[in-house]
Amino acid sequence: MDFNLDETRRELQGLAAGLLAREAARERLEASERSGSPYDAATWNALAQAGLLGAVLPEDSGGAGLGPVGLAVLLREVGARVAPVPVYASLALAAVPIGRHGTAVQRALLGPLAEGETVLTGAYREVGPPGAIAATARRDGGGFVLNGVKTFVPYAREASRILIPAQVEGDGTGVFLVEPAAVTITRQPSATTEPLSRVALDGVRVGPDALLGGTADGAAWDTLRRTAVAGAVAVASGVIEGALELTKEYVKTREQFDRVLAQFQAVTMQIGDVYIAKRALDVAVWAGVWRLAEGAADTDEVLAVAAYNACGPVVEALYTCQHLHGGIGLDVTYPLHRYFAWGKQYAHLLGGADDSLDALGELLPQEA
Repeated sequence: MDFNLDETRRELQGLAAGLLAREAARERLEASERSGSPYDAATWNALAQAGLLGAVLPEDSGGAGLGPVGLAVLLREVGARVAPVPVYASLALAAVPIGRHGTAVQRALLGPLAEGETVLTGAYREVGPPGAIAATARRDGGGFVLNGVKTFVPYAREASRILIPAQVEGDGTGVFLVEPAAVTITRQPSATTEPLSRVALDGVRVGPDALLGGTADGAAWDTLRRTAVAGAVAVASGVIEGALELTKEYVKTREQFDRVLAQFQAVTMQIGDVYIAKRALDVAVWAGVWRLAEGAADTDEVLAVAAYNACGPVVEALYTCQHLHGGIGLDVTYPLHRYFAWGKQYAHLLGGADDSLDALGELLPQEA
């Protein structure tokens, strides 16, 4: 497998990296946090104007059609800069499923998103293991009645639509486009400035046009759950990249006993462990999104491997980065805390290392 990006996606990577280096500079991040805004609107608009929000959307929806690999490229750069913008929520949890399965009317929602005029999101998690769906949709006349609870939904209040997966009575799994005003939204704790919410559906009525693609055959849910995982591990890959770069610069300049920290063998070994954790996740991320793009049979297995690495070794590596910084690593005026918080939050979204291993075990063939 060739892990090198093609020319188009390298250009996407360079454009995203350059833009976010300017828009998500340390001073801008600090100002955004002081403002209390759910996301940095200026950075969001800059991403839209540069065509980055539309890059992964289908060409028939006005996008560049760069698919799952392009999505990973963009989200990795967002993670590397810990940029407070709803790219993961809008693209991985909503726009990609809508672009692939939506009707013409539903895909019309993607135009305003690509222009930075709106935000979309999806409800990937419920109480229980990742991928479990207890929410129900009962047919009622020509529409549906939705009941259930979704947890840790990013940007639920800010979104124009929330994608809600539910078990359709007498049918399969469907995904519904629901307006935030129709549900009960309660804030949940967040490790970062990104708003997370509990979304309760108590007899929420929606029309037949709310069902994504008009079918409940599980295809839309399969896309949503896969892009949810692929997007989250891509962000985590960028987060550990950014944390490692910050830590490398610190140990190269910080002196102890008249020697820079990088000259101590114990420090170099620990930095090596962080690099190994980062590279292991990188390999799993690129392998997973390539398989997702190709529709490979083992896509879920490889994404589960990536999820485990993001929740286990990478979180441990972030602790190591904190340790190598000493007390300054805990100082909220120093940027490392953002990487640590982001890494922990996306690990929670993915369900943690144990759940990832359980999911992988269920996917692997069992010997008699």
